Amino acid sequence: MVAPLPPLSLLDLATVGRDRPVAEALEETVTLARTADDLGAFERLWFAEHHNMPRIASAATSVLIAHVAARTERIRVGSGGVMLPNHSPLVIAEQFGTLAELHPDRIDLGLGRAPGTDGATMRALRTDPRAAEAFPQDVRELQGYLTGETQIEGIHAYPGRGTNVPLYILGSSLFGAQLAAAYGLPYAFASHFAPDALEQAVRVYRERFTPSEQLEQPHVIAAVNVIAADDSAAAQAAQEKVLHARVRMLAGRVGSGRIDDDMVVALLDTQVGAQAKHMLTHTVAGDRDEVAAGLAGFATLADADELILTNPAPGLEQRVRTLEIVAEAAGRTA
Repeated sequence: MVAPLPPLSLLDLATVGRDRPVAEALEETVTLARTADDLGAFERLWFAEHHNMPRIASAATSVLIAHVAARTERIRVGSGGVMLPNHSPLVIAEQFGTLAELHPDRIDLGLGRAPGTDGATMRALRTDPRAAEAFPQDVRELQGYLTGETQIEGIHAYPGRGTNVPLYILGSSLFGAQLAAAYGLPYAFASHFAPDALEQAVRVYRERFTPSEQLEQPHVIAAVNVIAADDSAAAQAAQEKVLHARVRMLAGRVGSGRIDDDMVVALLDTQVGAQAKHMLTHTVAGDRDEVAAGLAGFATLADADELILTNPAPGLEQRVRTLEIVAEAAGRTA
């Protein structure tokens, strides 16, 4: 018998299909958000900030959150996350304070300290390479703007002050785990692409957690890739396509020109292929029963209070069906 699943949430990058327009990706993101909202099986939907990546349309994260929140009714919408070194804490407090006023008790603010891009793009963002060093102080400053207990005398976030938008620390290493524990904030681990430190980071977070006004007990969110279909064979075929897409993405970062399908197959047995497979370590693929068992097993492995799922299956139809099957697997269909 499969153990009951913890709360489930979603992480979306507004992925742009090959040779497809950005507008189509954004339309599909809204369709998926509405599907998740209607199913009632998911707690929250987060978007991630990445820059200078042609296949990701969530760079203007707060704009996309506003768009999706206005087109859904129940599901919480937020960032997974905003890369705080790219921004001033005051500006983020104003943006998310505005979102919180527009959509009360539905907005989350997940924070990361990585730039979400490469060095050249960091310079284009006007980001100081040393900005990440100030991440702990910037989190406190941002928190002060949102609670009204400002860290800088006479400076307040309007909107933002008193909205108490909940903060989450994102990470893939011990640094984020230690910071989240020290500040008494929920911790989300990026195990959907960085699996190595998952168990150690969660253990450190739980051992060192200090209660805060926002959170009395530790809360771990672990990320996992999910590919669901009506039968195992279809799910495995989709999983292979996801792996090929990841290989193509990694190869595209170091090479130039178009990478065709034959090149992707040849790369599977190279270091690029090994890296792609490793990034997808925590992937659950299968039919409803296999997905239920796989998610339950991952939740136990990660010692997670909540799972946040990526939905990388190729094509909108398959991604919608994945959401439906996950809801069925969790026994939470509306």
